[in-house]
Amino acid sequence: MRGIGEAARASGLSISALRFYDSAGVLVPAVVDPATGYRRYTSEQVRAARLIAGLRRVGMPVAEIAAAVQDLLQDPAAVRAKLDDHLVRLESGLADAKRELLRLHTLLDLEENLMTRITLSAADLSAALGAVLFAAAGSTDPIPAGVLFETGDDTVTLVATDRYRLAAATAPATVEGSPARLFLPYPLAEELHGIRAGSIVVDLTDSLISARAGDRTVEGRPIDMDFPDYRRLLPPAGATVTVDVAELRALLAAAPVIDREHEGRPYPVSVLGLDPAGGVRFAGADEWAADVESHVAVNREFLLEALDAGTAGQLELDLDGPVRPLIFRPVGSASHFSLLMPVRH
Repeated sequence: MRGIGEAARASGLSISALRFYDSAGVLVPAVVDPATGYRRYTSEQVRAARLIAGLRRVGMPVAEIAAAVQDLLQDPAAVRAKLDDHLVRLESGLADAKRELLRLHTLLDLEENLMTRITLSAADLSAALGAVLFAAAGSTDPIPAGVLFETGDDTVTLVATDRYRLAAATAPATVEGSPARLFLPYPLAEELHGIRAGSIVVDLTDSLISARAGDRTVEGRPIDMDFPDYRRLLPPAGATVTVDVAELRALLAAAPVIDREHEGRPYPVSVLGLDPAGGVRFAGADEWAADVESHVAVNREFLLEALDAGTAGQLELDLDGPVRPLIFRPVGSASHFSLLMPVRH
């Protein structure tokens, strides 16, 4: 029998630790003097205390330490299994810790260099760009052709406009560093649109955009101008009607075409309105002239391009009179939309 001090020296546990494991029921001494409270331990208990000391050093929870001590004499193989299980947890936790520390180092580097890093699926980025590029294809002045990259909480929003139309699409992303709002030139956006496989990492600074996807790197300089606040262009929700894209295309193909002219160049116009059942219909020039307030007229080619860039299935159209933009979006999506400015009669 060994006293508590000798048991402590032999096991590597402190006297206070032995008292703790006694009170926890993990290692109860063989004998406790009823008068002095002095504890005495057998050689087997000292062996168990050595096991406890080692398990404490590797961070095993108290409940599992107690189970290991109970198995020490009756089932040594079970003790070894518990050690192996704990080793797997430690290795997994170490791998997680390494990844988190690497992420924190990266975050500090990004903040020190005033950089924003966006990581997302190349397919998601390509789809979002495909939904907005049409709206900037012919832009020249005062807004050059390009696409706004705007980061949010776990998202990146892409916006393009040429003053007559505007398109926006949002993709899920991991965003690290400071919030970013940069205007990418159209050729660079087109190049990114062509990357559709794997993951893509886009680094944004005030002077450089760099994107990496596998072995491919795409770089360019942002356009030095403040992109307009596109949210101010969005009117309150008006009369909304749900339409099928294929049916809308068929109606548009059979609709009357009205010729108009802008700065000496002709362009076709289509006029939308509601039928008695609340669906979408297209009107001719005479009907538009007779009831301007009930119709929305838009550039027909712009409408076709917006439909081509959108998704199949159903769309929600906001039709709110002749002076409000025509807005359409996939059903249930608030962050993915196209806007066409109306043509005045």
